[in-house]
Amino acid sequence: MPMNIQVIEDLNKVDVSKLVDESEAEGYRFLRRLVNQYEDGTNTFNKAGEVLYGVWDHTGELVAIGGLNRDPYSDKSGVGRLRRFYISEHVRRQGIGTKLLKEIVNYGKGHFSELVVRTDSSSADAFYRANGFTGDLGMPEATHHITLNNEYSKEAK
Repeated sequence: MPMNIQVIEDLNKVDVSKLVDESEAEGYRFLRRLVNQYEDGTNTFNKAGEVLYGVWDHTGELVAIGGLNRDPYSDKSGVGRLRRFYISEHVRRQGIGTKLLKEIVNYGKGHFSELVVRTDSSSADAFYRANGFTGDLGMPEATHHITLNNEYSKEAK
């Protein structure tokens, strides 16, 4: 499936309503929080190292979204947190999530030594493990992490 992964510079200029509605129908509230926090300014993915990506299909429909923040729960420097990662149900299992995750991880290599994510979904657990994350961290605020082997990691030690 042809797709276009782009940085979202201004979420207010992107129609995320279909993804929000779909995610809420599945019982997830994190995309509604994405919109609310962006609107109230509490999280606009604009701090150093932060980014928000969207994936559009060949018709121009937004079919996936995901971002990277500095981890607000970690006292360690160099920890990024994967946030608001969602793939529309009708395009799952087509490699879009993997490509988006790789784009985010590659971006993170220039800014962080480690990335973490929290999920309570068994399918998300399998997805993150299949993409190099390890799980069972024993922490309430993060369930999976990946160490980034990059220049930032060497400098942070």
